Amino acid sequence: MFAVIRTGGKQYRVAAGEWIDVEKLDVDEGGQVRFDDVLMVGESSSIVVGTPKVAGAVVTGTVVRQAKGPKIDIFKYRRRKNYRRKTGHRQPYTRVKITGIVAGASRTTSPPPPVPPPPPIPGAGKGA
Repeated sequence: MFAVIRTGGKQYRVAAGEWIDVEKLDVDEGGQVRFDDVLMVGESSSIVVGTPKVAGAVVTGTVVRQAKGPKIDIFKYRRRKNYRRKTGHRQPYTRVKITGIVAGASRTTSPPPPVPPPPPIPGAGKGA
């Protein structure tokens, strides 16, 4: 079973037992986190899509660690002006291990039926 959740302005496809890195959450290491903003839940053949959320669906996880991402170097300069500024940035993130997915009740979708081609326009394709 998998789910699509939204947190920190981004969407993540998750399954039980996976690890994801999300924007920093104010939860201590080892603490439980609950994602209520579930956009889609599915298995191999059936998919439940929310409008915009799946009612009653919850994804739970455990915070593994709070860390910082790789350093990004910022270098500004203006040519021929002897102006140089070098700074850096490391984005904080939270690593979460997904422990469970509880599906809610919403509409179930199947793949859409194939769309037939439009009928030909009379007189089109002939020389004028």
